Amino acid sequence: MTKAKILRLLIISGITVILDQLTKILVVASLEFGRDIPVIPGFFNLTHVLNPGGAFGLFAQHSGFVRVLFFLVFSLVAVGFILYIYAGIPETHKVLGGGLCLIFGGAVGNLIDRVRMGKVVDFLDVYVGNWHWPAFNVADSAICIGVGVFVYHILFNKMPEQGKIF
Repeated sequence: MTKAKILRLLIISGITVILDQLTKILVVASLEFGRDIPVIPGFFNLTHVLNPGGAFGLFAQHSGFVRVLFFLVFSLVAVGFILYIYAGIPETHKVLGGGLCLIFGGAVGNLIDRVRMGKVVDFLDVYVGNWHWPAFNVADSAICIGVGVFVYHILFNKMPEQGKIF
């Protein structure tokens, strides 16, 4: 991996982790657990919830040990896989590389919470009427944007022959 790619990874994923952790610190310090603050009434609240499971509450009902073990192992494997893919992307694919950096930073941000608390702080609540999207955070947003970039690239761009991802 070139120095430029390593620097790009450190900057994009580092900013992602810092923003994720700072916003979570602000939420924990200034918003009572379980409380909602309407930002756009009928559509968007700031809230303070802890997610013991994965995306959309996956594994939330399992024991703490099972959750922590599963998500730590899964996160470490995912981080390693993202680094492996990122290393194989040519310099010409900066947007794809940036998307992978967002996924990496988001995974690290949520991994920090899991190691510290065994749960992830979520605080963004999007809803319409009584239908609520599961609460999420900056790390989740970065992961979704990064996955979107990755999927777009796979569907609409030709994968490079040299440095193939798969």
